[in-house]
Amino acid sequence: QLQASGGGLVQAGGSLRLSCAASGRTSSSYAMGWFRQAPGKEREFVAAISRSGGSTYYADSVKGRFTISRENAKNTVYLQMNSLKPEDTALYYCAADRYYGGTSQGEIDYWGQGTQVTVSS
Repeated sequence: QLQASGGGLVQAGGSLRLSCAASGRTSSSYAMGWFRQAPGKEREFVAAISRSGGSTYYADSVKGRFTISRENAKNTVYLQMNSLKPEDTALYYCAADRYYGGTSQGEIDYWGQGTQVTVSS
């Protein structure tokens, strides 16, 4: 089970840190990713991190503003979001990928329930 938290309402230019806690399994066995879905749009990839944390991947739209990290000892993955923009408003999902890199929705094995991020202008 993946439990995402940390969403909220923030002004443009502000910051939020999302957390995703994994229970019932060892998260170090999974690449982890964050995806988001804005109203009326399809869910899209945001960021992913390898099992060891040594490799990270970002969508172009968030590169330089968001940072993904993980603490395997705590079975937790984080998404630090800085310089937030109104277009970052979405429901953010964490995801676990057993066999691949955590960047493709079709390869995700487990999804969290989502946490809402709203950025006001």
